[in-house]
Amino acid sequence: MPETRPRQRISAFALLVDDYDRAIAYYTEVLGFDLIEDTPLGAGKCWVRVRPSGAGETDLLLAKAATSEQSARVGDQTGGRVFLFLETDDFRRDYDAYKARGVDFVEQPRQEGYGTVVVFRDLYGNRWDLIGRG
Repeated sequence: MPETRPRQRISAFALLVDDYDRAIAYYTEVLGFDLIEDTPLGAGKCWVRVRPSGAGETDLLLAKAATSEQSARVGDQTGGRVFLFLETDDFRRDYDAYKARGVDFVEQPRQEGYGTVVVFRDLYGNRWDLIGRG
């Protein structure tokens, strides 16, 4: 009898933030993400999930730093490397909209074998790739 493989998926990535409201405003108003959930858990904690509009199943869990060690990592969870990859169906539309909203691009868009890409920093300094395939 063939072995059945489990069905698994990555449902969310935790992203350390300094303030829930500030993070929600940035990701929804500047990047245009949808607020999926904002549930108070008590003691100043919340379960906050956002995701790009039209995205599938993977969310960003906005996790408020709770210790000095976590606070030191806000904006630098990967040592300055690009951390998140945001793929779009219309690179020029999103690039222009983000520029108009003050997104911090660290380079000019460039062509790669997989499409058009540009690196930007979010509110906290995390580095992202904005990618338009094809």
